[in-house]
Amino acid sequence: MSKCEQCIVRQFSSIKALTKDELIKVANCKTAYTIKKGQSLFEEGENLNGIYCIKDGVCKLSKLSSNGKDQIIKLVKPGELLGQRSMISEESANLSAVALEDMEVCFIPKAEILQFFTQNNDFSMDVMRTICGDLKEADDHMVNMAQKTVKQRLAETLLYLEDTFGSNEDGTIRLLLSREELAGMIGTATESCIRLLSEFNKKGYIDIVGKKILLKDKTTLKKIT
Repeated sequence: MSKCEQCIVRQFSSIKALTKDELIKVANCKTAYTIKKGQSLFEEGENLNGIYCIKDGVCKLSKLSSNGKDQIIKLVKPGELLGQRSMISEESANLSAVALEDMEVCFIPKAEILQFFTQNNDFSMDVMRTICGDLKEADDHMVNMAQKTVKQRLAETLLYLEDTFGSNEDGTIRLLLSREELAGMIGTATESCIRLLSEFNKKGYIDIVGKKILLKDKTTLKKIT
């Protein structure tokens, strides 16, 4: 069993506020999973009986809109926790979480986490700060969707993807999203997203290498945003 106190990603989440004894308790009660690309960790409306700690890989948090489109709200990377809000509010999951690449995750039962919540002020405050940060991101996302054009949102998203997830050796964005997923991030139809990517390609802002995207003219992309 891997030891939580030796896990590199714990420093990126509220888990960092737990004491060594508490981390040993987590290690003894957690369950480690491998989630394959395309599989879901949980679905919208599901009751979560604990939280997930992302050890490796990336997943998307999305909500199914009334027209059946998958609106991507956030991409979650290693070190982040999922399910804290549902655990505290005692409500079912508001979003679905689906792996965008193979993932390693640890599931920590609700009873154990709530015990730390009542006993460790630093941990509970850190969880609350994270939830507040998520709310701020949601506010910013809503304003972006209302005030920015699809072209602006695409340029901003491409820059965000490279900045957050890095590049491959050939310079292309490391995280490979389908055109449908990219459209779901910027809140438009897949056809519109493909058309805009083609326009960016023709103007020399990006290079399309198969399914991968290379950012060629970041200065112009930043100006578009």
